[in-house]
Amino acid sequence: MRAGEGEGVLRRLLLALVMVGALGLGAELFLLEHFESAWQWTPLAVLAFIFAAGLAMGLRPTCATVRLFQLGMGLAVAAGLVGLYLHYRGNAEFELESDATVKGVALVWAALRGATPALAPGAMVQLGLLGLILAHRHPAVGARNNSGDS
Repeated sequence: MRAGEGEGVLRRLLLALVMVGALGLGAELFLLEHFESAWQWTPLAVLAFIFAAGLAMGLRPTCATVRLFQLGMGLAVAAGLVGLYLHYRGNAEFELESDATVKGVALVWAALRGATPALAPGAMVQLGLLGLILAHRHPAVGARNNSGDS
């Protein structure tokens, strides 16, 4: 195996994981009918963007497609963090409506165990971080920077 060849294989495997993850999360959200509001459509749109950007980068790894992919990964992290907050907040509000006296650790515990899976959006964060690892020091970006075209 030549120098850099193993890195290319690893990048292709990581890209496959990101693509399968995006498809799997998208299918899960679709099956859960996660599209009642604009906030619920957001992760579906981000996942579609990730899939398109990943496909573009996989077919033609250029500086532009890698940067587009990185944007998608950043959006996944941001959407996942917002989703964690929204899921937790919704559960906490429901718990407070059910029992206005619950507070502190009891409220946190109840909200984390509520009807809406409070930690599920963490999968988007994880997917985004995996993609950012994949794109870190990508040769298509380095080749452009090393040639003086930046």
